[in-house]
Formats: sequence, structure tokens, C-alpha cells
Amino acid sequence: MESIKVFAPATVANVACGFDIFGFAVDNPGDEIILRKKVTPGLEIVKIEGDQGRLSLDPEKNTACISMLAYLKHLNANQGISIELRKKMPLGSGLGSSAASSVAGVFALNELMGRPMDQIDLLPFAMEGERFASGTPHADNVAPSLLGGFIAIRSYEPKLDVVKIDTPAELFATIVHPQIEVNTRDARNILRKETSLKNTITQMGNVAGLVAGLMKGDYGLISRSLVDVIIEPVRSILIPGFDEVKHAAIEAGALGCSISGAGPSMFALSKDRDTAKKVGEAMQRAFASVQIESEIYVSSINQNGPVVIG
Repeated sequence: MESIKVFAPATVANVACGFDIFGFAVDNPGDEIILRKKVTPGLEIVKIEGDQGRLSLDPEKNTACISMLAYLKHLNANQGISIELRKKMPLGSGLGSSAASSVAGVFALNELMGRPMDQIDLLPFAMEGERFASGTPHADNVAPSLLGGFIAIRSYEPKLDVVKIDTPAELFATIVHPQIEVNTRDARNILRKETSLKNTITQMGNVAGLVAGLMKGDYGLISRSLVDVIIEPVRSILIPGFDEVKHAAIEAGALGCSISGAGPSMFALSKDRDTAKKVGEAMQRAFASVQIESEIYVSSINQNGPVVIG
């Protein structure tokens, strides 16, 4: 194999109550990457599309390349690679844009090299791209993008431990991306360093309830558990119209609604595709009421992760 084209999906991280520990993959949007072997060693970015010229062509300043460089260093390989990256989602959207690029890059490279490593073992390399993008090598975006499905990060230390959680086949996600931008570092910096025992207990109960609800297919339990008493009250101030949009989603039939990742995108979960579409339209109207344009994505929970498309 001399070249490969791969798609890696966007993700919703945190999922209300699960800050830095929950994430799930969606069918769209996502990123595409094309890798070609070249004779001379080193990585070379020949083209980036869809970024409005904002991303660096320097391999040491690009999340996909940083993950790929870590992978090649681990294998002690000096294979030369030329890279084309196609951004199919907004930057700074809260949909794991940097994670999708990192996953697409390292997954494609592993395939191009003859798949010397298992897919789950690529996760630490993808996390290095996240370290560069946000300052923290968190896995709640890269893990679901790489492995597909709904993922829980049980621990980072002393060992990374990720768990895939079964979800109802009829569960659909609505994502609405408003035409504003929230910087991930800024969204993390405004968070309080400590929280009350009362809020911690409430959040732990919601985390446990959401896992149980997903595994049992108990939509009432899922709905009651999609509540964030720690992060959402702080980050929601960065999203104009947040309360109106969340109220609109619930009124339209959503099980729950919260911020996707660091925002500004918001997500909702619904029992079926038709409801998810109605929820998206209601959320979009609510954003429009505060003069903010937005894009809607409706998707089941993507169980595949990255796929070779050419």
C-alpha cells in the first residue's frame, strides 16, 4: 500500500455530567486525511482544506502530525509521508476537531505501515495531539473517535483505562453548532478548581445513572441523569442564548441537552431520529432568536470510529 484515505468522526465529550470521562462518536461531521509514502524521510503537509488558512503546515505544529511523529518514534521508523488534511468540521466547535485529525492521522499511518499495532494501542499517540491542542492529553474526544461508540475514561493514572458502554440502537444525537467560537483553553481556565461535596455527590449519582440508563435502555433514567451541576453552570455563560436553546430542546422532546465538549456546540439526546430532527430545528430557532446562525447535525451513536474510504 502506497497511499490511503481515512475518515475519522467528530465527537461529543463530557456528555453533561461526565467531564473529561465521557465521550461518544457521531456519524458526521468528521475529518479526512490522505497519506502517501515518499522516498525521503519525514512528514510533509502538502495541503490543508477547510481551515480557512488557520492551521500550520509545519508538522511540529499540527495535531495530526504530532500524533504521527510520536507513533513513528515509538516504532523507530523513518518512513517519509506526505499529508493532505481535509477539515470537515468547524475549528473550535467543541466537536473534537483536533481529536479527529489526530485519530485520522495515526490510524491511517498504522494502516499504511501494515497495521503493526492494535487499534486501541494507538490511543496514547492520538492523545499527544490533544496535549498540543489544549495543553492536556485528555482522551474523552480521541478515545471515542478512535474506538467508536460511547466511551468512559475510568482512569489516566497509573494506567489509561477506557471502557466502551453499550447504548440503545434507537438513541440519536442532535448537535447544533452556533457561528461563534469558544477557545478550549479559555473554557478550561474559567473552571473552578474545587467544588462542594454536595455537587460532587450529585454529579457522581448522575454519572452512575447515565451509565446504567444507557446499558439498560432506560430512557427515563438517561433523561434524569443528563444533568451537570459543576461544569455547565460556568461554561454556559460563554454561549449566548444557552438557556433558551436548552429549554427549546427539552420542549421538543429531547431526553437532555448540554454543552458539547468545551462548546460552543450544544448536543441533545433523543429516543429516535424524527425527534432528534425536531429537536435540532427547535434549537436552531432558539439560536436565531438571539441573532446567531447555526448548523445542525443529526446522528446515531457511531460505533465504527475511523474508516478507510480510499
